[in-house]
Amino acid sequence: MTSVTTIRTTRTTRTTRSIRSIRRRRSGRLWTALFASLLMVLGLAVTSASGQTDNTPAAAGAAAQTLTWTAGDDITKYASAPTTAVAGPTTIVFENSTATGNTMGMPHTLTFDVSDPEYQNDVPLNILANPNDSQGGRHTAEVTLTPGRYRYFCTIPGHGQMQGILVVTEGTGEDTTAPETAAKVTGAQNADGAYVGSATVTLSATDAGSGVERIEYAIGDAGAWQPYTTPVVIDQVGAQKVRYRALDKAGNTSAEKAAEFSVVAPDTGDTTAPDTSAAVSGEQNPQGEYVSMATVTVTASDTGSGVNTIEYALGDSGAWQPYTAPVMVHETGAHKVRFRATDKAGNAAAEKSVSFTVVAPPVEDTTPPVTGVSVEGSKNSAGAYINNAKVTVTATEAHGGSGVDAIEYSLDGGPYLAYTAPVVVDRVGAHTVAYRARDKAGNTSDARTVSFTIAPGGGVPAPNCAEYDERLTVVVGTVDTGVPNRITNSRCRINELIEDEKEWTSHALFLKHVKTVLDALRTDGVIVQREYKLINQAAKQSGIGEPGQTEGYRTILDGTQASFDKWEQVGGGSFAPNGDGTITSGTSKDGLGMLWFPERKYGDFSLKLQWRDDAPGTGNANSGVFVRFPQIHDHPEEPRPEWAAIKFGHEVQVFDSPTGDMYKTGSLYGFDRVGLAGAGVTQKGTWNDYEIRVVDQHYSVYRNGVLINEFDNTGGQEFTPPRSDDPGTDGRRFSSGFIGLQVHSTTDVVSYRDVRIKEL
Repeated sequence: MTSVTTIRTTRTTRTTRSIRSIRRRRSGRLWTALFASLLMVLGLAVTSASGQTDNTPAAAGAAAQTLTWTAGDDITKYASAPTTAVAGPTTIVFENSTATGNTMGMPHTLTFDVSDPEYQNDVPLNILANPNDSQGGRHTAEVTLTPGRYRYFCTIPGHGQMQGILVVTEGTGEDTTAPETAAKVTGAQNADGAYVGSATVTLSATDAGSGVERIEYAIGDAGAWQPYTTPVVIDQVGAQKVRYRALDKAGNTSAEKAAEFSVVAPDTGDTTAPDTSAAVSGEQNPQGEYVSMATVTVTASDTGSGVNTIEYALGDSGAWQPYTAPVMVHETGAHKVRFRATDKAGNAAAEKSVSFTVVAPPVEDTTPPVTGVSVEGSKNSAGAYINNAKVTVTATEAHGGSGVDAIEYSLDGGPYLAYTAPVVVDRVGAHTVAYRARDKAGNTSDARTVSFTIAPGGGVPAPNCAEYDERLTVVVGTVDTGVPNRITNSRCRINELIEDEKEWTSHALFLKHVKTVLDALRTDGVIVQREYKLINQAAKQSGIGEPGQTEGYRTILDGTQASFDKWEQVGGGSFAPNGDGTITSGTSKDGLGMLWFPERKYGDFSLKLQWRDDAPGTGNANSGVFVRFPQIHDHPEEPRPEWAAIKFGHEVQVFDSPTGDMYKTGSLYGFDRVGLAGAGVTQKGTWNDYEIRVVDQHYSVYRNGVLINEFDNTGGQEFTPPRSDDPGTDGRRFSSGFIGLQVHSTTDVVSYRDVRIKEL
């Protein structure tokens, strides 16, 4: 069964949620019914615990034996399962119930594999058992088993699979007799019975019961067991022993036997010893020492009778031992590995050795660089820098560290750029420079910031920009082009030159303006042709200047004290203006509260604003935009006025923490969830655009020009998870209401600016 998940932003109605609820209650029964239907198609008889089948009136005869599998909470093995059986009619019992230890209601399946020719494939059994199904998780099936091996699987939907083998033998008794084994040694022999040059060992085994599963052999007294597939050729000179045994399909293992014989070298007249050498490999430090481990590989060659043995020894007094694989030395310190070899004619090579040193790996560098910053320039009496300021960033590594690899900086929430020289900031206004460093081990320091203000001094005039827009990319209307919002030669950013929020009298006039701007930017080398086309296409798609879009936005909060005084704060927490066009929550007063605009109610509207995550430390901003809530002071049901917005309006969430509340940025809080898959966690100090459009009862939420949520307020909706004080239908169908901004606490700090609204 394939599970298909449909992702959508428009919320379902109460009817759809009711259907989902019914589906959840019936999920166990549906699973059982679906699998039972599948088994009927395959021709299998799945029976109940009482023996009555699902697709026939009664079981077709009594079985000679009963095999029982049981399952519980464990997803790695059955609670019990048979390993052997005899051929003939069989009752299969599969139970996955509370009685067998299933306390979580997890479904299990028992499936016989019929796809692998190595196993019996005449029983296509497939049973799904669920403690909550109509049979309480106990199912039976009547099958006929034949001699051989059956492989079965238990699949736990969504978790994985485990398997086992059932061995079926003929007759009425279990196979308990091990195979019979034999060995035959062949080859040319001398007068003493020794094999000249080599001997070939051929093994065989027979089993009258379940049949031979495999034959194994081992060389010498200490050799490892390995599968026997072809006759074994022994060409090493000297006394030899080949051990052997066999296993049948019922798991019986024969007693170990051995074939013993001697191999002698042919008379070649070889009097020359083998040539030997050794190589040491591994990671080395600049001093030539091996870090953590050294591997010694010994080789020997002989053009006469051939190499017979290679041996090695550790240190000056270590015992000689056979060389079968490269020698790995882990112990730190100075080492010597001696080595030698003999050929089949008995010639022994002189002992040689290699010496080396193993050292412990250096201590891993886990400490990021230490960063610092300085700001230089002439200041006025208020402490602002006149005309410009030079920002110098430094980074150092502790002694023994890997060294500084790179320094980066970000100006006013923009993207991080490589720092190669002091940064000169000459734009009038408040600025923040974030900076960090990374060392060669990959450790990155936490971002730190320095803030300052540039004041005009007559030397460098402030840029003549129509708007203030420092988003990371160029956004025309609501269309994000993806083109970086660069500073141009005029010291204005591209977004500020587009003037997409000006009241244009026609779409054609706006497009002509955009073309003029883009032509100049392409001539100056600020943008390339590809970016020219992207911005021009976005301007065409924006619809700016078309009928219905000529009405401009009214700014209702610009961060000035006069604008701020038109709003009212209620509840525990509060906002404060910063003097630079922004307001910040929780800086002077902690607690849950709201800043709301009491001058008028809005029906259908487009609300635009910008917000920034300014939460201290590693925390995340937590706030929200309230829309369409009633007049809070005369609302009789709310002793705490800020809760009128929460319970009787809608909150468009601002919350990018990867943990915690299930409702992330863009969610209609309590009603329509949006995850972090689209935008991820917001970078601190970065301004984000919000546009909230409400037409009739249809809500659209745009973040940085991208539609991230749509919600239809159809009535009768309730909080998810439900709240006992949720007003539901009565409080969620307002056709107009007030606007507000939420303050959460002094740890969930967020800043807002440029709040504008247009009635639709």
